[in-house]
Amino acid sequence: MKMRLKGILVSTLAALAVAGPALAGEYDLVIEEKTVNVTGRERPAMTVNGSIPGPVLRMREGEEVTIRVTNRLSELTSIHWHGILLPANMDGVPILSFDGIAPGETFTYRFPVKQSGTYWYHSHSGLQEQSGVYGPLVIDPAEPAPYRYDREYVVMLSDWTDEDPHRVLSNLKKQSDYYNWNKRTVFDFFRDVGDKGWDVTVRDRLDWGAMRMDPTDIADVSGYTFLVNGQPPAANWTALFKPGERVRLRFINGSAMSFFDVRIPGLRMQVVQADGQDVAPVTVDKFRIAVAETYDVIVEPKEHRAYTVFAESIDRSGYARATLAPREGMAAEIPTMRPRQILTMADMGAAHGGMSGMQHDMPAQDQQPGGAHGAGHEPPGAMPAMDHGSMGGMQHKPGTQKTWPAGDTASDQPQGSTAPHSAAGAGDHSGMTMPMQHGAMQEAPAGGGATAMGHSAMGHGSAGQPAAQPMEQEGHGIATAAGRSGPEHVGHQMPPRGETAPAGAAHGGMAMDDGSPKILSYADLRAVVPNYDTRPPEREILVRLTGNMERYFWSINDKKFSKAEPIKLRHGERVRIKFVNETMMNHPMHLHGMWMEIENGNGANNPRKHTVNVPPGQTVYADVTADALGQWAFHCHLLYHMDTGMFRTVVVANVVAQAE
Repeated sequence: MKMRLKGILVSTLAALAVAGPALAGEYDLVIEEKTVNVTGRERPAMTVNGSIPGPVLRMREGEEVTIRVTNRLSELTSIHWHGILLPANMDGVPILSFDGIAPGETFTYRFPVKQSGTYWYHSHSGLQEQSGVYGPLVIDPAEPAPYRYDREYVVMLSDWTDEDPHRVLSNLKKQSDYYNWNKRTVFDFFRDVGDKGWDVTVRDRLDWGAMRMDPTDIADVSGYTFLVNGQPPAANWTALFKPGERVRLRFINGSAMSFFDVRIPGLRMQVVQADGQDVAPVTVDKFRIAVAETYDVIVEPKEHRAYTVFAESIDRSGYARATLAPREGMAAEIPTMRPRQILTMADMGAAHGGMSGMQHDMPAQDQQPGGAHGAGHEPPGAMPAMDHGSMGGMQHKPGTQKTWPAGDTASDQPQGSTAPHSAAGAGDHSGMTMPMQHGAMQEAPAGGGATAMGHSAMGHGSAGQPAAQPMEQEGHGIATAAGRSGPEHVGHQMPPRGETAPAGAAHGGMAMDDGSPKILSYADLRAVVPNYDTRPPEREILVRLTGNMERYFWSINDKKFSKAEPIKLRHGERVRIKFVNETMMNHPMHLHGMWMEIENGNGANNPRKHTVNVPPGQTVYADVTADALGQWAFHCHLLYHMDTGMFRTVVVANVVAQAE
């Protein structure tokens, strides 16, 4: 009898092991200050469970998770679950989602896990993310993945500075090019004269001077130490393999401000996931990963040797480095960083001429490129009143019915319409404070200084612009719908659905028949599972990415968060977001709570992403189904851009009958 019971017990335990973890995960995280030594100097940092990054949280699709976060800091904190679909009050954004986690308190997050893939978590309070409050999050699928691999590793890339992040921001506010150590010199000028001639070189310098910009300003902050899973390059973080195995690498860019170009010399990479969503496998030699993006790749090392995982920053100021090896202690040659690049007028969307006529004065009202009205207008057939009563965090008097104001902050247009300009209503959210718990949102003082580029001036300046080598846009430049890019395509008309990029619309060194390296492009991404909602968008929302580099503040449609109304969506509606980047910087735009489907010509299989990078001077389209009630953050994920104003609240609410 005992032997029989023992056999039953063993069989039961084996069945449980095969079934996987119980569908009720519980986790405990503690955020506290620690002293760390990343660069050879001891510096204060903020850690999760005592480490940077925090621990890998491993969940399973379909389970209900409970995560207790305890704050041992001397200031308010929070954790946002980046890319996770969950109730709005669990999203972890102070003011929008909840009050934040006060010092000494514990907040309990509870939500169902509705997806699988590679994601991450981080603080959404002040500049804590730069100080170390971030970590990986991996969700195993309920069903087997559509690709095979033998082992896997998280590769979390990040940037570290020994400086206090508030001092970094202060330096940028005082002098926006404070960290640009690669400015052009008089020697560069005379070299360009020798290569291109006097007239072309002088015209180029005058054009950049008129914009009050520097073509070498690829990244706002240089001088970082770049990390792999919290380790600097010299530490040689190592992942083991057996020759012939298929190894899955889950790349996460958890940086505050840094983009990386990733390659593994000697190995090609098969991209199988983007932002946690399975994509049709595409084999590449390298890829660019924007801040907050994730890419999963599979590699097959055949030889019994080491391989270097090499991630160089796009400004070529440094690199993160890891090793794939059959045993510990091995190392491969570290590649030489490629030459640093500079922006050209072509990169800024001005391929037909200089930009000396560019406007720099802040417009009195939001203006769409081409003269159409921006914020403060309502399209014909304006949205009726919304029912906010069911939305957590919305402060309304009992028994009152709230309606949308007559005008909206983001320009929204039904397809093909041109709405008249009207005064913007005050709305009930105009007094909201920035949901980041800091005091950096005061309006910059009036006075001189460049503002966002005037798009109407782009591409119509002096003739004869030299055919300079453009800045590589690895992985993002072709993200524009139907192959469109640049300000010449910023009108209201939506691109026809299903239209594909023209032949030769590749960017940044795409593979050719001559065997040149293949660089991942957004155009390569095709969702394995078709999108559930394939309705055409009902309207278009214009999101102009603007800013004042000289005074270092960033905005959407020329309005900082502190001056803007929310973007309002009707629950269940389908909209198209038209991103127009009027600046010289990349902007990885992140929408909380909902997917953005990049319009790249794949129709129902357009890739779903939580973060969409919009390169300088380009236009990108993304469709969104407003299927998540509540208040959601929508912002650039460059930390200092978000902190200084490139942020909006998106409100999704039910429509109710308009009061008579």
